[in-house]
Amino acid sequence: MRSILVTGSSGGIGAAVAQRFAEVGDRVAIHYSSNREGAEATRRALPGAGHGLVSGDIGAPDGAKQIVDDTIDQLGAVDVLVSNAGVAPTAHNRHVIGETSYAEWTAAFRHMIDVNLLGAANVAWAVASHLINRDSPGAIVNIGSRGAFRGEPEHPAYAASKAGLHALGQSLAVALAPHSISVTSVAPGFVATPRQLSKLDGPNGDALRAQSPFGRVGTAEEIAAAVFWLASPEAAWCSGTIVDANGASHLRS
Repeated sequence: MRSILVTGSSGGIGAAVAQRFAEVGDRVAIHYSSNREGAEATRRALPGAGHGLVSGDIGAPDGAKQIVDDTIDQLGAVDVLVSNAGVAPTAHNRHVIGETSYAEWTAAFRHMIDVNLLGAANVAWAVASHLINRDSPGAIVNIGSRGAFRGEPEHPAYAASKAGLHALGQSLAVALAPHSISVTSVAPGFVATPRQLSKLDGPNGDALRAQSPFGRVGTAEEIAAAVFWLASPEAAWCSGTIVDANGASHLRS
C-alpha cells in the first residue's frame, strides 16, 4: 500500500487519478484550492479507507510546501506525487497580442506560471526531499499538455507553463534517479471532463472530436491509466519520458 498525493483532485482528471490508485488499495490525499465540496465528494467516492483531504494555494511557495506537510501528517508519508493542479485555458483568461492589454498579458503569464510551473516545482521539491530523507524510492508524475508542443495561440502562457513543466520533469528525472525516484509527464489532448462538457455540446463539439482520427476526445480514466502505470515500479526505467495521450490528434518525433 502506497501513499499518494494528487494535487488538483476535486474533479476531472485528478479525481479519476485518485480513484485509480484507491482501487488497488493505495491511500490518497485529495488536494483542492477552493472547491472543498468537490474534493469531499471525490474522497467519499474512493474505495478503501484512510484517505486524506488537504487544501492550499499551490501557486504560493508556502502553500505548496504546506500541502505536502499536511499530506505527510495525514497519511504518514508520500510515495507518489501526481501534479495535476493547474490553471486551464478558458474564455476568461484568453490573452492574444493585439487584443490584450499589457496588464492582462502580464497577469495571465504570472498566474499560469505561478501555478502550473512554479507550484509543481515547489511541491516536487517537498516530496522529493521527503523521499530522500526517508531513503525511499518513489515517483512523480506531472500532468502536462499537448499544447506545450502544438502551441496555444489564444493562451500562450498556458503552453509556455506546460512546456516548462515537461522540461522540469526531465531535469528532475536526471537529478533524482540516483535516489530511485522516477519523474515522468503525461501530455493529454482534449479530455471530456465536466468543465469541458459545454464545449463538447456546443457548436465546436464536432470539430473537437474530429481532431483525433478516433473521432472522439479522451476520457479522464484514460489519462489516469497512463499516470497509474508511470507511477509503478515497473515504469521506473521510463523516467524522463513524456507520454502523449491525445488520440493521435498531434504527433511529434
